[in-house]
Amino acid sequence: MADLEVMIDSVGARGEGVAQTPSGPVFVPFTVPGDRVRIRAGAGDHAELLDLLSSSPQRVGPACAHFSDCGGCDLQHWQGPELLAWKHHQVKVTLAHRGLQAEVQPVVATPPGERRRARLALRRVAPGGAHSRDGDHVLLGFRARASRRIVDVQACPLLNERLSAAMPALRSLGPVLLRADGELVLEVTDTLGGIDLLIERSGEPNAALHAELARFAARHGLARISWRADAASEPELIASIASPALRFGNASVEVPPGAFVQASPTAERALLAEVLAAAQGVKRVADLYAGCGAFSLPLAGVAAVHAVEGDAAFAKALDAAARQSGARVTVEHRDLDRRPLQGDDLKRLDLVVLDPPRAGARAQCEALAKSKVPAVAYVSCNPATFARDARVLVDGGYTLERVVPVDQFLWSAHIELVAVLRRQPLNLARR
Repeated sequence: MADLEVMIDSVGARGEGVAQTPSGPVFVPFTVPGDRVRIRAGAGDHAELLDLLSSSPQRVGPACAHFSDCGGCDLQHWQGPELLAWKHHQVKVTLAHRGLQAEVQPVVATPPGERRRARLALRRVAPGGAHSRDGDHVLLGFRARASRRIVDVQACPLLNERLSAAMPALRSLGPVLLRADGELVLEVTDTLGGIDLLIERSGEPNAALHAELARFAARHGLARISWRADAASEPELIASIASPALRFGNASVEVPPGAFVQASPTAERALLAEVLAAAQGVKRVADLYAGCGAFSLPLAGVAAVHAVEGDAAFAKALDAAARQSGARVTVEHRDLDRRPLQGDDLKRLDLVVLDPPRAGARAQCEALAKSKVPAVAYVSCNPATFARDARVLVDGGYTLERVVPVDQFLWSAHIELVAVLRRQPLNLARR
């Protein structure tokens, strides 16, 4: 296909504009409906954007100078009600593909500048190397779009104030941790006690590096620094200055290094509000894939909760917080993909809360479909696997009652949701 001038008429599921050509539809990144563009054929049905000939009224200026190079955002050029309407439509389409219908509420929008966790790449570049710049030989930022290259980010409009302020200090770790042309990953989480830093780099830190990192933590007010060789390794504590805690309900949880927490407090509140609404009037709840207790501990204010988590460190942190606060939470360490709750495990429950990873909770939903649990609240970071699991539940007798999309990772095609499914109206008098 030669270079073409085309009109973008819609946006596909991955956030790319769609144009019709003589060879069929093509996907063009960084375009919105109403853009007239010049494109060049790429691999398969993808095309390269060569020139923006005329702009759609829906197009806006990006919020970040690194947009289109940094791989963290795909949709900064398309914001406001049109983007939220598109995300709402994507949820409905995903449900429809599984033959599901439900009351899909308006998308809950989250603001920029409040992301409290991030995974950053740090690279020390040899002077005179391909990526070097005069006076600056350390790169800190995110991967480039479809590349391993690091985009050197001075500021990110998504990060909250504390993480943004820490960027210069994190950059200064390059010469401390890396030889020229070396690279590692920094995971940062903003906690009540300060920033929790997890360094991911091969090898073991020696005594001198331990001491240097402890001084770094004290100098910059970090709560904790930990180290692991790779994503599969157990973290090693390097320095602990303050408790890296988060508050869930009435309990304070000291989160393990690299622990999963909702990236946006606004999103966390929206998800929790729907879960708590589903729990009104119930007595016994199971919170599955419970993490560090973001749902379990607030739910303990309205019901007795049995929390199940597959990560031993997360389960231990949740159990310690529940005991310390006196919350009505029992904790079980269990791999729900291999050993889902079923049979007698489910008999006396009024509500099951699910918050699985992107792969979903198929085995657990198959067990729930055979149970008599009256209600399920399902929090999902992947509408496609949610729709698959919801189909299993609906085929087992549940009704998909309500779906609330949450735009936690704004400026991306990603969308999360929380849904409520009920088998029958609650009848607590039977007890």
